[in-house]
Amino acid sequence: MNELFVTSDGSHSLQSHTYGVSYHSRYGAIQETQHIFIDAGLRLKALGQSEIAILELGFGTGLNALMTLLEAQQRDLKVRYTTLEAYPIEPELAAQFNFLEQLGAEGLQDTFLELHRCPWSTWVDLHSNFLFFKQQIQFQDMDFEAEFDVVYFDAFAPGAQPELWETPMMEKVFRALKPGGVMTTYCAKGAVKRTLKSIGFELEALPGPPGKREMTRATKPE
Repeated sequence: MNELFVTSDGSHSLQSHTYGVSYHSRYGAIQETQHIFIDAGLRLKALGQSEIAILELGFGTGLNALMTLLEAQQRDLKVRYTTLEAYPIEPELAAQFNFLEQLGAEGLQDTFLELHRCPWSTWVDLHSNFLFFKQQIQFQDMDFEAEFDVVYFDAFAPGAQPELWETPMMEKVFRALKPGGVMTTYCAKGAVKRTLKSIGFELEALPGPPGKREMTRATKPE
C-alpha cells in the first residue's frame, strides 16, 4: 500500500511501503519534475526540433508524462513517449492526485486518468502531438537501440534499488539513446557518475532542484 502525502510545493506524491522511499522529493514533486526532466532534458533537446522521442524509466504517478504533455502542447512539439513501470499504481489512487489543480490544467483530467487506465504495450494517441506507450516490465528487461532523444531516469534511489544504477542497466540506457541524446536524473552519487563515465557518457553536474545540491545530465557522444 502506498501512502499519499503533500510535498512542500503543494503537489502530491506517494510514499512506497515496499521500498520505504517517496516517489518524489518532499521539497516538491512538480518543481522536481520541472527542473530535472523538463528543463534539463526535454527543453534542451527540443530546441530546433519538431518531434522528439522520450523514454521514461519509472512511470510512477504519471507526473512526468503529464508535464511533458503540457510542454508539448505549449511548444507545438510532437512527442513519442515510452514509459516503463514494473509496479503500477491503481488508477483509483491516481484520481486523487492534485497535479492538475496545481498546474492549472484541470481540463486534462480525463487525459491524465487515461495515462493510468489505457492498455499496456499499445500506442495510444492521447493528443494530436502526444503518442503514448507504456510497458509493464522490469527495467532490466528493456531492449532498445538508438531510439530516444531523452531518457528520464526516475527509478528509486540506489539505496532502494541498487541494481538499477549499476553497469548492466546503464549500458542498456546508453544503447537506447540516439547519438547526442541525453539522460537526466536526480541522482548525483559519485559511484553512479563513475559508472556512467566508464560506459562512455559525457557528464554534467547541474544545480539540483530545491533541497538537492546537484543533479546529473549524461550525454551520449555524437
